[in-house]
Amino acid sequence: MYQQRRESHVEARTELEAADGRFATSRGFTFLVGLALGWFALIDGSLAPVWLLAPLGIFVGLFIGHARSARRLDRARKAVAWYDRSLDRLDHRWDGVGVSGQRYADDDHPYANDLDIFGDGSLFQLICGVRTRLGEDTLADWLSCGSDLETVRQRQRSIGELRGLIDFREDLALLDAEVHDEFNQNQLRKWVTAEPRRIGRNRRIAATVLGAAAAATLVGWVIGFGLAPFLIVVLFEILFFATMMREIRHIAAEADDAGSGLSILTQVLELLERHEFTTPSLAALRSALNTDGRPPSWQIRRLRNLIQKLNNCLQNQFFGPIAFLLGVPVHVVDRVEQWREHIGPHIPEWLEAVAQIEALSSLAGYAFEHPDDPFPELIDESAGPCIEATEIGHPLLASDKSIRNDLQLDPQRRLLMVSGSNMSGKSTLLRTIGINAVLALCGAPVRAKSLKLSPLVVGTAMRVSDSLQQGESLFYSVISRMKSIVELSGQSPPLLFLLDEILQGTNSHDRRVGAEGIIHQLAQRGAIGLVTTHDLALTAIVDSFDGQADNIHFEDHLVNGRMYFDYRIRPGVVEKSNALELMRMIGLEVGDDPADTEAR
Repeated sequence: MYQQRRESHVEARTELEAADGRFATSRGFTFLVGLALGWFALIDGSLAPVWLLAPLGIFVGLFIGHARSARRLDRARKAVAWYDRSLDRLDHRWDGVGVSGQRYADDDHPYANDLDIFGDGSLFQLICGVRTRLGEDTLADWLSCGSDLETVRQRQRSIGELRGLIDFREDLALLDAEVHDEFNQNQLRKWVTAEPRRIGRNRRIAATVLGAAAAATLVGWVIGFGLAPFLIVVLFEILFFATMMREIRHIAAEADDAGSGLSILTQVLELLERHEFTTPSLAALRSALNTDGRPPSWQIRRLRNLIQKLNNCLQNQFFGPIAFLLGVPVHVVDRVEQWREHIGPHIPEWLEAVAQIEALSSLAGYAFEHPDDPFPELIDESAGPCIEATEIGHPLLASDKSIRNDLQLDPQRRLLMVSGSNMSGKSTLLRTIGINAVLALCGAPVRAKSLKLSPLVVGTAMRVSDSLQQGESLFYSVISRMKSIVELSGQSPPLLFLLDEILQGTNSHDRRVGAEGIIHQLAQRGAIGLVTTHDLALTAIVDSFDGQADNIHFEDHLVNGRMYFDYRIRPGVVEKSNALELMRMIGLEVGDDPADTEAR
């Protein structure tokens, strides 16, 4: 589908590039003809000047036609580039391309850093296709915390409808307004909640009278009635504006902040206003944009124009003096505040509709590009926490590199203790479970043959490190993280914990005792989860769970001096380690394992 649409846009681009060349040539030829006719009409005198109207009319027509063709050409080029990026995503060449969401990264978040939710190569970067900060914030929020079952089901239905609307997503992607990181439509939301500060009627009348007097006395001076009346009026205007200049500049500065990103917001609103949706939740969002008077896009454009006019009054060195002479800033400031008073109450609802539809559209694009990924089956938590996955894989890995596994956690099997050698896939398994749970609980499809789960809160401890700046050792950072995860448990919804190399940084005895205590505390609080370990002594913790826990492991195979992994889950505890072999493979001289020597 993407390839066919790209080829169509490539053909259009080729035709428009040829047309662009023809327009340029025709304009040049018409200009030369006009010069020749101008010579004969204005200098030589052999032609009547009326002959100049023909090349002038043709040139104007060519100019208008060329401008329209140039806009279509620009759109065709953007479309080809957009489909190139889309095809790259399908070929898993998307890392580092697009909005990374790094601004939402938080080392203290329960799982975002460990599961690659934000940053280069992240889930956010893979999914995000929004055009406003509103959409970015909403998508980031959905990926940062799960939602209740009804909300997730509504999103699934909405994504199901939006999935096939390729034209809609293409139109959204090709909107031509500039977008920069500093553009933030949330400033508008904040601005409209403040109390409007209208300019008083008497001051507006005074500005009108002074402006009219300035214009009249200026004309009088020009026609010979003297300069003194004009200077007297200007003096009164200086005194008048001196009493309110600080207020005008303060209002203008606030309005200018609120105007951040209004151009792209206007275009997104125009696009939404042209569409109707059938899914109830989408239709409800779209209905928020229905108004009795002018549509939201017109109102936002009007605000943008007012802010631009106000900035010209205060900053434009040519228009500014004229504007102050005529009292224009007073009236423009009042119109801005009048807009805030009358239209402002509708803004939060409009912005929320834009934010949610954009976020849903991004998830729909992800769903379209992964047609084999199903929506998860959501079950009520009344029967206890549950996650049951068949052929689950990691969505950030290429399909040919993602090994699928099955697993199940529920009240009868609260813990899976994962052992295995280095690089065998233990950490990837935890991230696979966690990131699919995040996708499921924000309403998106999951990378699995099937996934059934109840509402869960995800808590992870994987990429814990020491901190030189804060003076924290590795072990202190680890136990601090453990404390935050324990605090997440015992609430509703239940916790899904994913602990990689639990309690690293301390001796084996303390690690064994501490890990068992923490895991039992989590289980007693109703949590379910997975724990990985290299310390095989920790696998005995399973025996203290009275059948509510199991050991699973990953294996490796050494063939002709090379290590091979199949990344498949197997029951039980791993029976060998590859650490010494890995050290030997990279050239480190290490002794033989006493156990191996004894066996030989």
